[in-house]
Amino acid sequence: MLTTGPRGTKDILPDSCGYWQYVEQTIREVCRSFAYQEIRTPVFEHTELFLRGIGETTDIVEKEMYTFADRGKRSITLRPENTAAVVRAYLEHKLYAGPQPTKLFYIGPMFRYDRPQAGRYRQFHQFGIEVLGAKGPAVDAEIISLAVRFFNKLGLNDLKLFINSVGCPECRPVYRAKLQEFFRDKVPNLCADCQSRFDRNPMRILDCKNETCTTHSQGAPHMVDCLCEECTSHFNGLKELLTAAGINFVTNPRLVRGLDYYTKTAFEIQYAPLGAQSAVCGGGRYDGLVAECGGQPTPGIGFAIGIERVLLALEKQALLPVITSAVDVFVAPLGIKTQAAAFKLLTELRQAGITADMDFMDRSLKAQMKYANKYPAKFVALIGEDELEQDKVMLKNMETGSQELINRAELVHMITEGMEK
Repeated sequence: MLTTGPRGTKDILPDSCGYWQYVEQTIREVCRSFAYQEIRTPVFEHTELFLRGIGETTDIVEKEMYTFADRGKRSITLRPENTAAVVRAYLEHKLYAGPQPTKLFYIGPMFRYDRPQAGRYRQFHQFGIEVLGAKGPAVDAEIISLAVRFFNKLGLNDLKLFINSVGCPECRPVYRAKLQEFFRDKVPNLCADCQSRFDRNPMRILDCKNETCTTHSQGAPHMVDCLCEECTSHFNGLKELLTAAGINFVTNPRLVRGLDYYTKTAFEIQYAPLGAQSAVCGGGRYDGLVAECGGQPTPGIGFAIGIERVLLALEKQALLPVITSAVDVFVAPLGIKTQAAAFKLLTELRQAGITADMDFMDRSLKAQMKYANKYPAKFVALIGEDELEQDKVMLKNMETGSQELINRAELVHMITEGMEK
């Protein structure tokens, strides 16, 4: 039906846009205080970028990407996440030639063919952070503290931070061998996806949400027990820095996240009341991604926060701000002859920085006053034929009910003065 949007999409209506603007404003304020700059990448990229960047064994690539051939028969994909796109932009525009590290943030829509449910859509929106060029645990701690600061500024409580280390190319093969040994006799009992992952990427079995796979993965070896000296030092350094910053965390050895590019630090922030969709922030380090995308080896780390889930959490905690569509002045023309004068007055009010609107429906005076009261409007400026001839305006204060006939040239000053009282 033409009157129904595609499944998994959602219109953000005028009465909700104010909530989105509030969250986006908070994002920009926090990022500015941490000296991060905004980047905006295209909503579609060459498919190969995501195949190489995200990893072909991930659910995103195997099941969820919106991929199509364009008119030039090139394979194009709507971005399912933005880290790979930011890395591509970092390389294409030689951002590595500027002062390092490069600290970026983004806000925008992502696309995944997924089963829609509360807090999960096929077009959804993310706020994300990416830092390229810094390898120490201090920057890991910084972006986690940025995420915590964002949630705290919104007033959100009952959040839990989980951290883990997923190792590096040096120590991960050791863990891979131990995982395969653990799962070898359990493979027939795993889901089809995890049976495939056994040879390609057994760590992904730990991320499977299938109850049978979750049960059979109980008792699996932990990556933290297989870390090399460098990864151990990095992880211990992160925990020390978070503790110094007063940020509470829980070490979760099963946390691997859903993307193949993660190395060393992986973390997630959860809000339990959201149930199955409790993860409101997830991220980690990706020291091999820039090289995988064609650049020189460059360390990187980032996170993404689902804005829809943040809004759900704010709603559950009654933290959504009061949004009003009130105007300062509603101009009420009375009759066709006053339309031009009313529109001129409306223009002057707006040019003076005053929020104003007028009647465009040829309503009666009674209907206009009723409409202005529902808007609501602080003042109503009535222009009838008598006022037009005298170059005056009848100004009514909608709160007190008082009204006064004033010179039209004095209106802006009167409104400004009345708003300040």
